[in-house]
Amino acid sequence: MNTQLPKKRLVGYADRHSLRAGETIRFKVSSDGIARYRAEIVKLVSGDHHPDGLGFIEKPVETPITGDYVGRHQVLRAGSYGIVPAVEDLDRMESFTIQAMIWPTAPGGRRQAIASRWIDASRRGFTLLLDDHGALAFEAGDGTRVERIGTDRPLPLRQWTFVAAAYDAESRTLRLHQDSAASTGWNPAPITTEAVLPVVPQPEAGSPLLIAACLERWTNGASVATAHYNGKIDALRLSDRALTRAEMEAVLRPTGLPSHLRGCWDFSKAMTTDRILDISADRRNGRLVNLPARAMKGFNWDGSQFDWKVAPEQYGAIHFHDDDLYDAEWETDFELTVPAGLNSGVYAAKLTGEGDTEYIPFVLRPTAGRASAETLVLLPTASYLAYANERAGLEGGGRLHAFANHLTSFGAGDLWLNDHPEVGGSLYDTHSDGSGVCYSSRLRPIINFRPGITNSWIGSGGGAPWQFNADLALISWLEAKAIPYDVVTDEDLHYGGYPTLSGYRAVLTGSHPEYYSKEMYEALETHLGRGGRLMYLGGNGFYWRIAFHSSLPGVIELRRAEDGIRDWVAEGGEYYHSFTGEYGGMWSRMGRPIAALAGVDMAAQGFDVSSYFRRMAASRDPRAAFIFAGIEDEIIGDFGTVGGGAAGIELDRCDFSNGSPAHALVVAASEGHSDTYFPSPEHINNANPAMDGTQNSDVRADMTFYETSSGGAVFSTGSISWIGSLTFNGCSNNVSKVTENVLRRFLDPTPFSHPLD
Repeated sequence: MNTQLPKKRLVGYADRHSLRAGETIRFKVSSDGIARYRAEIVKLVSGDHHPDGLGFIEKPVETPITGDYVGRHQVLRAGSYGIVPAVEDLDRMESFTIQAMIWPTAPGGRRQAIASRWIDASRRGFTLLLDDHGALAFEAGDGTRVERIGTDRPLPLRQWTFVAAAYDAESRTLRLHQDSAASTGWNPAPITTEAVLPVVPQPEAGSPLLIAACLERWTNGASVATAHYNGKIDALRLSDRALTRAEMEAVLRPTGLPSHLRGCWDFSKAMTTDRILDISADRRNGRLVNLPARAMKGFNWDGSQFDWKVAPEQYGAIHFHDDDLYDAEWETDFELTVPAGLNSGVYAAKLTGEGDTEYIPFVLRPTAGRASAETLVLLPTASYLAYANERAGLEGGGRLHAFANHLTSFGAGDLWLNDHPEVGGSLYDTHSDGSGVCYSSRLRPIINFRPGITNSWIGSGGGAPWQFNADLALISWLEAKAIPYDVVTDEDLHYGGYPTLSGYRAVLTGSHPEYYSKEMYEALETHLGRGGRLMYLGGNGFYWRIAFHSSLPGVIELRRAEDGIRDWVAEGGEYYHSFTGEYGGMWSRMGRPIAALAGVDMAAQGFDVSSYFRRMAASRDPRAAFIFAGIEDEIIGDFGTVGGGAAGIELDRCDFSNGSPAHALVVAASEGHSDTYFPSPEHINNANPAMDGTQNSDVRADMTFYETSSGGAVFSTGSISWIGSLTFNGCSNNVSKVTENVLRRFLDPTPFSHPLD
């Protein structure tokens, strides 16, 4: 019996997540041995393969792109670095000194370039590097011969070390300096290595200076980088002569700019951009590739300030990683200019070839300023980015099995991720050097942003629809109920603000809108303040503050500060976003309690099975009569495609002490959660043996309703798995009925009355 999973051979992405009619979207595809594939546009209605759901539903859309295309392999080039274009006088520089402060995080195993004008293909130039053993070395080549001189002492891990190479062209002498900057009593003694360099470093004319990498090849200005460095770099300096150690120290913290200084890069400047600025007279400015982490503590951080905007001179470090990836920069295989007449909704380019199928989803949003429906689905694409290519199922091992209380199950996409770490991870993953991934981009293949995907470790047996695929159940439910709707993305909301929501009576969230920028949060607040209605149909929503980049499209930043559910923890002093300078972490720590917006706050999580809701006395309150109209059941949602119930995965409860409006009604509450459900960390002041779901009454989801003073209202389910119960039994069930009752009333223009007025 052959139990081998089919191999994923088609992958792709688009240059945007959403667009309007008349705009163009470009699709980039890579195939592994597939000579030709077919492409078409489909409207996605349901991505559910669960036997209790509606099944997989897509509707073909006739467009000019339908047809066959030639397959080709496109390479993913991960690894961040800085690149500084060379000018003619740099080529004339014979003697020089290159120096920096570095904080290596994964030395050893291979060479890692700190700064270089070197090209592997031509064997020309020089590189200041860490060798295969993690020791400082200098490599030089003249196109024929390559020589290396090193200190032969590995640098300490995660400690600042001063490194320098001074080359005197007249004597052909090279001096290497390796001095630990640690303040501990056991830091290694300074090392100076001096030797005659047998070859003259001769960089290719016009070749750039690279930071944290060197060039594999360089053709007509196009570069392919290699030998990526893992760790921080600060205070990079270039001089046009061989400096003494005292002169090197003088330019480390320069009070002036001596004439021999031909490059003095200050990474604390232009922090919110991808530019790196040279403050020397030469102004050799450069740019960063693949978004290494900025707003990092520098070698001179003294612990007195934690905000890089207050003391930028102490945040002059950049943390480079060999697996950073911002933009895959694949070539376009086909593009679509969206024709007029298509309804707003969720669409995809569907690719098929030699037994493999790939979907590249996108949202068609309504024409600017012209809502075509009164219901708006706010697709939580920021959360999709946060979880993009999450590897927990691949790397969690036995710890994850105990955490989720079931075995992990893999699909072809998981195996593709395992084979392609260069595609980049999620905000739940760590880099190869163990540091947390704080940036996530959509300009790359995202294997779990697809219809039909089930999470490899969440839900019973790993069979639960998750994120995008779970949210398609809301789309299919709206279609089944013939309720007109428009769709926009989180990114649309961030850049468009409240006008993105104006014109809609009811805004519906997805199952897990966890990641919110300030602009998104304030747009929802304005919507409610102007009489809008919000149906929060998920759990663990509005939890983490994120930032979008002001000039680079499609990328978000997260700093996991203070507390909360953290798969990695930001270093102390690195809690402020580099994109915006805003403090990172949980919204509830920033005067924006989740419960004040949604009526409920994150309470607990568990990943084995989902439970159900039981109606509370408030469900008979006349204010809530519309919610349960036509429903006699006391138990709501003891069924569903996500863990078998409507209350599960992550749960939110009403908490009047933490911001829930005083007049909010808890109309139903979940019960019967297992002993693998635990409170979220911010609710645990001290661990105790009675915290789990079988013993702790706070481990629950509260179905909550409240009216706003402007005539609007909020309905919250407080459960990630709620949407997974909508389509059970062909949408004929009490979860569907509750949701429809609420939506129909929310679409009614009659204002809600505030009970305290």
